[in-house]
Amino acid sequence: MELNELLEITQKELSQTKPVQIRCCTAAGCLSSNSQAVKDNLDTSVKAAGLEDTVQVTGVGCMRLCCQGPLVQVDFPEKHTESKLYEKVTPEDATQIIAGVNGEETNLQQGDLTQPFFTNQLPIVLENSGKIDPERIQSYIAAEGYQALYQVLREMKPSEVVETITKSGLRGRGGAGYPTGLKWATVAKSAGERKFVICNADEGDPGAFMDRSVLESDPHRVLEGMAIAAYAIGATQGYIYVRAEYPIAIHRLETAIRQSQRLGLLGSQIFESPFDFKIDIRIGAGAYVCGEETALMASIEGKRGVPHPRPPYPAESGLWGYPTLINNVETLANIAPIICKGADWFANIGTAKSKGTKVFALAGKIRNTGLIEVPMGTSLQQIVEEMGGGVPDHGIAKAVQTGGPSGGCIPASEFATPVDYESLTALGSMMGSGGMIVMDQTTNMVDVARFFMEFCMDESCGKCIPCRVGTVQLYQLLTKISKGEAAQSDLELLEELCDMVKQTSLCGLGQSAPNPVFSTLHYFHDEYLALIRE
Repeated sequence: MELNELLEITQKELSQTKPVQIRCCTAAGCLSSNSQAVKDNLDTSVKAAGLEDTVQVTGVGCMRLCCQGPLVQVDFPEKHTESKLYEKVTPEDATQIIAGVNGEETNLQQGDLTQPFFTNQLPIVLENSGKIDPERIQSYIAAEGYQALYQVLREMKPSEVVETITKSGLRGRGGAGYPTGLKWATVAKSAGERKFVICNADEGDPGAFMDRSVLESDPHRVLEGMAIAAYAIGATQGYIYVRAEYPIAIHRLETAIRQSQRLGLLGSQIFESPFDFKIDIRIGAGAYVCGEETALMASIEGKRGVPHPRPPYPAESGLWGYPTLINNVETLANIAPIICKGADWFANIGTAKSKGTKVFALAGKIRNTGLIEVPMGTSLQQIVEEMGGGVPDHGIAKAVQTGGPSGGCIPASEFATPVDYESLTALGSMMGSGGMIVMDQTTNMVDVARFFMEFCMDESCGKCIPCRVGTVQLYQLLTKISKGEAAQSDLELLEELCDMVKQTSLCGLGQSAPNPVFSTLHYFHDEYLALIRE
């Protein structure tokens, strides 16, 4: 395929766009609330009203304000007519929505698109989410999809691609924040007959659904990012490792791969260049430890998903002993915009050391739950109180847990903290993949630490003793404290055991398992003491 063919698809798609656009959320959360029936009834109502030539109904991905789903947004051609967002839509509401298109009054629940939840976001990764049809490649191409890949293959050397990503300051969004360009450069320099690119979509943190939403809403963005990465490092094979609990994401990825291959955007001689790249999907059984890169690779190879010591690192000896690049979904979804808009554009967003934006799954005791994408450096206060709308029923926010089981609990007194890698680490937490759970004044922080320790205990692969046995002992100690059966010596033992598990575990699961305990001990020590004294 040549660029002019890509542009022809774009023009054809845009020429078929009808004046009134109705977008219905068909992400997993909304589908579980019967949004497919909503879309079907909207299609039927459009035909019944004779509006097929002017109204187009599209099933789209996540529209972000998940707590109000199913969501339906109506966009009008006239600039003076504002878009309408309908919330908690039922299949029976379809006829009223179409009546509203004709100018009739409706009594349906409408959302405010001017509220901070929407206006404070800066969508880069999510720029197409909720706008394009994830199951039609033409919809993605019309949104300038695959133009970055064309630019890379026709105008840039692999080293120039690596230099662009390095200059952008992009860091891995999977949790550790390792510089993406440096990782790419290491794999590119590694010698090997074959090289691989892996997309880590094994999202398993409680309360996290960022990667799932991106895969369900904009799968081609991830495929394009993988292809650009493969060209930069010299790989010809890619794998997407996604957990089986994400059937909609898997289906849309499979559809996207078939469509891309059909148009010559994946496979052999992409854009009629010498570059070949194939992507396959590997489905995980849901083991949390397989989010760790060495365990993930073992699972792809057909082995039991357990970690192994490093070095050697995957960049030198990864999948089947060959150099391997591993990035998570959000990291790869940033690649195409960086290529199209330039490294300087991306580097000017965020803070000095944390560039760009970050996607968070905002959940817990908060009015507005859903997906948000904000510039790095946005304060927790702005996220929780302004965008999240604060705690419902006049409650008071007590803490925010970031980073999943590997993160920590940040008290409300620290909500002025900017959200970036260094600031969160300084507070005893971490960025993680992007889960953000808000807790109110009724939350018992010892129980929170116990919950996350139970999760790590259950998810431990059991390979190393510190994690296999240590997490069990920590869970039992926390249970003893929460029941009011502990003594002061148990609290001292808890801290000592946390330090041992952190320092001696084999992989990141065990090394970070004590983090929620450390943070709650530091910021909410009085709650532990109260349970012991009582």
